Amino acid sequence: MPLPRRADAAFANPVIPGFHPDPSVCRVGDDYYLACSSFEYFPGVPLFHSRDLVHWTQIGNALDRPSQLRLPRETPASGGIYAPTLRHHDGRFWLIVTQVGEGGGNLIVTATDPAGPWSDPVWAPGVPGIDPDLAWDEEGTCWCTVAGVAQVRLDPSTGRTYGTPHPLWSGGPGAKAPEAPHLYRIGDHWYLLIAEGGTERCHGVSIARGPSPTGPFEPCPANPILTHRGTDHPIQNTGHADLVQGPDGTWWMVLLGVRPGGGTPGWHVLGRETYLAPVEWVDGWPVVGEVPLEVPAPDWPLSPAPVEERRDDFDLAELRPCWISPRDRPAEHYGTKERPGWLTLRARGGSLDEPDVVFAGRRQQHPRCRARAVVDAASGRGGLAVCLDERHHHEIEASATDVRVIARVGSLRTVVASRPLPDGPVTVLRVDVGEPSAPHDARTGPDALTFGVEAPDGTFTALATLDGRYLSTEVAGGFTGRVLGLYAAEGTVHFDWFDYEPLAP
Repeated sequence: MPLPRRADAAFANPVIPGFHPDPSVCRVGDDYYLACSSFEYFPGVPLFHSRDLVHWTQIGNALDRPSQLRLPRETPASGGIYAPTLRHHDGRFWLIVTQVGEGGGNLIVTATDPAGPWSDPVWAPGVPGIDPDLAWDEEGTCWCTVAGVAQVRLDPSTGRTYGTPHPLWSGGPGAKAPEAPHLYRIGDHWYLLIAEGGTERCHGVSIARGPSPTGPFEPCPANPILTHRGTDHPIQNTGHADLVQGPDGTWWMVLLGVRPGGGTPGWHVLGRETYLAPVEWVDGWPVVGEVPLEVPAPDWPLSPAPVEERRDDFDLAELRPCWISPRDRPAEHYGTKERPGWLTLRARGGSLDEPDVVFAGRRQQHPRCRARAVVDAASGRGGLAVCLDERHHHEIEASATDVRVIARVGSLRTVVASRPLPDGPVTVLRVDVGEPSAPHDARTGPDALTFGVEAPDGTFTALATLDGRYLSTEVAGGFTGRVLGLYAAEGTVHFDWFDYEPLAP
């Protein structure tokens, strides 16, 4: 089958930029739905809709109520919700996912409308490990396959398992971290798609096929069918894929990847993002090649590009689906009703360095961007932050009397600049994520973060510029990406609006 291409359009990868890893996709009629990992953030498992696999709009989060997702205060950064699988079967959407940490395990939620509401979870204590997949055979039997790779028969409506998990094919000899299994019936074969090599630079995608969902499986002679390991391709860490068929019979793959920048060894700051690649079938095996920087337009009607919501005026009763917070979001600490048209954050005590920080943010989705917010900190202390986790963040913070820039890298925390609060208790805080200062130095990070304040006439006063590599996965570790947002460290802090603006590369 030829690669699906149209001469009139191509679209830039990633198709869902920013911290949106471990994509799982399913098609229902002319509609596509996609779910991603969310780790320590609430609400959990962002859900997207598309009509063309290229333009995606977030329609909600599968785990958006405390009854569905309770992450203990002790949940570490990069703990929490790992690697969902989203499927449609027998008129319902099924989502299975792992909660890693205390009180965790594998859970299943269902919905008739992927925009929600989703059910309260059904736990599956007999399903081990992480990265669970669901697949139904011709008799209606449901098979759950997990990282490792192992499989067990499952009743997804009750969470009951039958028998003990048995091993399946686990990738190439000596391959690290066989994970992210997905099982499909395609033509005369059952195909088992997995990731291997770890989710770092050696990440890849391999596949095997067999006569039944339980195997035995023979590996593809061309494995790995996708990897960018050992290349200078600008997209790296490619893996954790899922397959989907278009309405014209063509096949596509969604997967995660990263965009390292700067000098050696390269730092990625946006997290693992969702990419799209066309798939060809040759002699009964999928052929992917490299992930393209520009995706050829599918050969069916394209969706309108989603409207980018640059500014949030906090004029809705609830925060929009793109806003996330560490571990939970109790109403007594977050709200838009106390001062209509403002977001009110009420501190629990502590700071951004604490696991119970009061923080609401959105994922950074562009390598170059600007974030601005109007803050009233007359009754508290808080501001605008760029966070990777509690031990790696930079922020500009206002109080009733002053504004200061704070840097936290590992065990080091310091105030790098301060000045009296200009023009009364309400001010505009701003951070620009831009070009590094020494682009030809091998040690230069991927970007520089400039923090400052804006005057009413738009004049910007910079207080400090910080090296962006210290807010990267290669420095901090973990599985997430940068989140830009608002926080309260003391008392009550109000925010009139938040504006996120992509900037030219």
